[in-house]
Amino acid sequence: MNAAIFIILEVAALGMLRHSGTLQNLWISKGIHTVNAKVWGGLESIGHYFSLKKTNDALAEENFRLAQEVRHYQMITGKDYALDRVATPDTTGDFRYMPATIIKLGNSSQHNYMIIGKGSEDGVQPKSGIITGQGAIGIVDAVGKHYSYVLSFRNSGISVSSRIGKEGPVGPLTWDGRTSTGAILSEIPHHINIEKGDTVYTSGYSSIFPPDIPLGVTRDWKIVNGATFEIGVQLFEDFSTLRYVTVVNNINGQELEELENR
Repeated sequence: MNAAIFIILEVAALGMLRHSGTLQNLWISKGIHTVNAKVWGGLESIGHYFSLKKTNDALAEENFRLAQEVRHYQMITGKDYALDRVATPDTTGDFRYMPATIIKLGNSSQHNYMIIGKGSEDGVQPKSGIITGQGAIGIVDAVGKHYSYVLSFRNSGISVSSRIGKEGPVGPLTWDGRTSTGAILSEIPHHINIEKGDTVYTSGYSSIFPPDIPLGVTRDWKIVNGATFEIGVQLFEDFSTLRYVTVVNNINGQELEELENR
C-alpha cells in the first residue's frame, strides 16, 4: 500500500513539474522513457522466464525422440551412433520407451525416491526402469492412474547389473551412499585388467534395463576378500539436477519373471 501511494505521488509531482518549462520537460520525458524501458524490459524478462518451462518441455520431447532414433539405429545396425535419420516407434527391441517428467525428488536420505508424472493410464507398470541418456536412474515401485512412485538408484536396496566396457566383466552397481555421483561396482574377478576411466554400461542381463546405457567411469578399486575387485565409479548423471527421464517397459518382462520364479 505504501509503495502504491508513493508511486501515485511521484506521478502527480512529475505532472506538475512538466508544465514548468522546456528544460524540465526534456528532463522529465527522458526520465519517463527510462522508467518505461525498465518496466517493459522487466515484463519481457518475466514473460521469458515463464516461457522457459514450455521451452524445456519441448526440448525434452525432442531429446527423447532423438534418443529413440539412436536406439533403433543401434539395434538394426549394431553401430554406436546414428548417421542418418530413421523413423522410430516408441518400441525398440524388447523395450517400450516413454518420456516423463519428475514431479517430486526425494534427496535427503539413504532411501531416496522420485515421483514421475506418468501412471497406469499412460502405460507405466511396476518394475519399469527409469533411465536417461546418462544412466539408469531408478525402478518403478508403485503406480497410480497419473503418477508413479520410483525407487531412486540412490537407494540402499537398488542395484544395476553393469559391465566394464561393451564386452568386459559384469557385476552389480550400487550407490556409494555418500555423494550424488558416486557408485560401487562389485564382484569383478581380481585377474581382470582395469584402467582408470573405463566406461561402465548396463549389462543387458537385467529384465528391467536395456543394455549399453553408459553409466559412468571407473576411478579407483581395491581387492575384497582376496578374490574380487570393488571398483569406485564416477556416475555421468548428477541426481541432484534431474528433471526429465524415460520410462522403459520390458515387453516380455512378465514371461521372464515367471520363468525365473519356477
